Amino acid sequence: MKTCKLVLLLAAALPALALSVANVQAQQQLLPGSNAKPAEPGKPAEDTVLTGSVTDESEWQDLGVAIPGFSTDRPVSTAAEGGSTDVLGKNLARVVFNDLKNNGLFKPTGPDQLPGIAYAEVAAPAFQGWRARNAEMLVQGFVKAADDGRLTVGCYLYDVALGQELARQGYVVRPDEWRRAAHKCADMVYSRLSGESPFFDSKIAYIAETGPKDHRRKQLAIMDSDGANHRFITNGQATALTPRYSPDYSRIAYLSYLNGNPRIYVYDIGTGQQHLVTQAKGPTFAPRWSPDGKYILYSMAIAGNTDIYRVPASGGESVRLTNTTGINVGGSYSPDGSKIVFESDRSGSQQVYVMNADGTNQQRISFFGARAATPEWSPRGDQIAFTYLGGNFRIAVMNPQGGGLRFLTDSWQDEAPSWSPNGRIIQFFRTERGSGRTAIWQVDLTGRNERKLKTPVDASDPAWGPVLP
Repeated sequence: MKTCKLVLLLAAALPALALSVANVQAQQQLLPGSNAKPAEPGKPAEDTVLTGSVTDESEWQDLGVAIPGFSTDRPVSTAAEGGSTDVLGKNLARVVFNDLKNNGLFKPTGPDQLPGIAYAEVAAPAFQGWRARNAEMLVQGFVKAADDGRLTVGCYLYDVALGQELARQGYVVRPDEWRRAAHKCADMVYSRLSGESPFFDSKIAYIAETGPKDHRRKQLAIMDSDGANHRFITNGQATALTPRYSPDYSRIAYLSYLNGNPRIYVYDIGTGQQHLVTQAKGPTFAPRWSPDGKYILYSMAIAGNTDIYRVPASGGESVRLTNTTGINVGGSYSPDGSKIVFESDRSGSQQVYVMNADGTNQQRISFFGARAATPEWSPRGDQIAFTYLGGNFRIAVMNPQGGGLRFLTDSWQDEAPSWSPNGRIIQFFRTERGSGRTAIWQVDLTGRNERKLKTPVDASDPAWGPVLP
């Protein structure tokens, strides 16, 4: 897998609007004949535009967003999905539509329900016609193919009522990366209208499951945030569990039952090589990266006790952070790296604890009459997601002090929450009663918007990586 860096180029002219996978310096230009100022990433083109902030406790108003198919100056053959730029334009708009429709903030209308637009309309929308369709916001774009096969994709966001451009971005990508351009477009729209950080252009690691429920084959797999571009990483000869992306996306730490012994391995995505994290005395599991990528937390079982350790990601001596009777497992760093949340049964049942990053000041924070497991700190630092074990398994959140308990799901068995890069969405896996089949689901922090993620086989243990560079 090649590592690619998308670099934003801002322009108001259609042919010049570009974002490249090469190392290209950011630029800004004005459209010839246009008085519009080019927008900076995350900043409005004008001051009088819609802004807002989506919180975890309130539901955003449904905002009508029209997304017609992206236009092209002329149909050209391309190696991207669809085979030609005119077909690809509709596919791009479909990806943007699907990204925006599943987060509970917008009410988008996609290209399959809208008329197409001419290439000249991309930078000069027919606002009156969109007002007649009751569109509040408008996303228009274009796609062009260069002689070398690369694609230039432009994305514009307009306020229909005001008749104003709010933001624009452009991207130059290889044909096999056309979906990244669409995700970046959706990220721009999402961030500009909600005030939230982006998250669509990211990847998910998970465990792909096949076979009967009492003898599951579990492989490490990765995919885009919407389930596309799926790829198996391991062959399934050894059971894989609990993957986690490194902060720079270059590696994945995961648990492997190689030769029947649980050990933590780090897989290098660029080279396809993997190495054992540490030559431990006992079974090791539950790896978690530090926010700076320098360390890996893990748990190790010795003589009936399980404790949390820290080891340099490059290898070296491990430091023991907990030292109590029972099971201490599942450490997750706070975003600033100063604290660790984990689960422990030292009180007699599984509960959530917080300690300083050096293992000092260990304190229980969950006191709600049920067990709690698999805690993970939000990227924002304001909440901790965990599995609530009380009758059924539910995904819940609380603040770092243990207060503000809220349930986000209510199914038979939901577990192992993992946060989106912006801390707005929680991903988890759900097990069906009876069949034992598993699938990845997502829910926003209102708890009102759930969706099942498509995977080619059953799926568990999801881990959301950061936004791609």
